[in-house]
Amino acid sequence: MKVVFIINPAAGNGNALKKWRRFEQTIPFPFEAVVTEKKGHATSVAKELRVSTEKVLLVGFGGDGTLREIIAGAAGAEHLVVGAVPAGSGNDFCRGFSAFSDAESIVRFLKSPGYIKKDLGQFSEEARAYFVSSSGIGFDAEISVLVNRSPVKKWLNQFRAGKIVYVLYVIKTLMNFERFQLTVENGNNRQVFDNVWFATVSNQPYFGGGMKISPHSKADDGLVELTVVHNLSRLKLLFVFGTVFTGTHTRFKEVAQMSRPEFRLTANKAVFRHIDGDSAGTMPINQTVTYAVSKQYWQSVNIEQKEED
Repeated sequence: MKVVFIINPAAGNGNALKKWRRFEQTIPFPFEAVVTEKKGHATSVAKELRVSTEKVLLVGFGGDGTLREIIAGAAGAEHLVVGAVPAGSGNDFCRGFSAFSDAESIVRFLKSPGYIKKDLGQFSEEARAYFVSSSGIGFDAEISVLVNRSPVKKWLNQFRAGKIVYVLYVIKTLMNFERFQLTVENGNNRQVFDNVWFATVSNQPYFGGGMKISPHSKADDGLVELTVVHNLSRLKLLFVFGTVFTGTHTRFKEVAQMSRPEFRLTANKAVFRHIDGDSAGTMPINQTVTYAVSKQYWQSVNIEQKEED
């Protein structure tokens, strides 16, 4: 099996390339490596490998955005299998899917490879966009966008203190965020949620760097899960956020969750949106956007059983 590493040098607050240089010295098998140069490069690399006649293991060496790009290019190709080495700042992909811990774990996989088909999420607007773990709108998306835009973050990252910026923007956004109204439709059912802080469509349990936002999500059941947090005071929102890491936030009446193959969402404000933690513009005002499980699928490495043996 051919092995191709795709490395995002900007991942992990700019530390991924250093980690890769150390990691590659431990690899005992033939491989190819591509260091991405711009947004979308990882997708292009995966698409180019679709013409290959041999089985290819694509190993993403980066964060959630890197893996999303790889999977978007590899989806539907029977001979392309996707794995990951965690090298990002959030690494929610590696929490929800199989990931390699070191080069030796890849060696064990290559000796007895196993694959499993996984769902791919999408939302449709003027163009179709894919997500692997989650896509969300509102409070959390606004924080992510503001943090990534912050020049202070880059400076603090030099001292490995970038998370301070995140905390500052949580406080700032909490004070200034204007809640919105969200209409949710699936089939003939229609629900309207007022005073919404955020809504997340999930394909696996984790988002936001380890928060278990959707505890019951499975990436191979043909469904996505919608979580809507609404009608909370600003103080109670902070409390609920603290319970998301354990998945116990679902006990609050202000947290609504539902599971369907498709949801149609309409917001009355142009709130920020993310896909797998990366900015995806804003939700259009009073225009319905369809979130669903894509007809495409992707093949994940299946190493959980092997790691146990």
